[in-house]
Amino acid sequence: MTEAGRSRLVVGISGASGVVYGLRTLDACREMGVESHLILSKSAVLTLSQETGLSPAEVNAKAEVVHRAGDVGASIASGSFPTLGMIIVPCSVRTMSEIATGVTSSLLTRAADVTLKERRNLVLMVRETPLHLGHLRTLTKLAEMGAIIAPPLPAFYTKPQSIDEIVDQSVGRALDLFGLSWRPVKRWGEDLAPVIGGEA
Repeated sequence: MTEAGRSRLVVGISGASGVVYGLRTLDACREMGVESHLILSKSAVLTLSQETGLSPAEVNAKAEVVHRAGDVGASIASGSFPTLGMIIVPCSVRTMSEIATGVTSSLLTRAADVTLKERRNLVLMVRETPLHLGHLRTLTKLAEMGAIIAPPLPAFYTKPQSIDEIVDQSVGRALDLFGLSWRPVKRWGEDLAPVIGGEA
């Protein structure tokens, strides 16, 4: 929490495909009044140019606070700086591997390491498929360390009508893990009625 009582969330965007998930996470934070602290990796800048028409400056404008990937002395590199936790969205294999080894080379992975040591939620929206055994072992190690592995998988039971709805559902469900409830999320038993008498 900030001095003014607002929640803070660290948002990391790595170079994996799916930068739109990170963009919508920043949008969600702004809509919910959550103070977002953004780290955009160098590889993410390349992905951004390939997948969107936005510049790094336009992405930075979506966040309340922006940290350079090379600034390992930033506030979010210290456990004494209180946050709800951190989400890396999307999370590349390189990023998850650095976090798993504890050998961090940038603020992105240093902040993730701090999140784990402070026992705060670290949500990794890993974007890779198929996964080989090395990937799976790394993911297992991360889960054992306390990270939450949350690949952005579509929830077809919501009957999405657009890619935007698919993205928003995945982002919203990830934000649920921090106790943040975002308006676009469709919830089973609330917005969606269970089917009675369906076959298993």
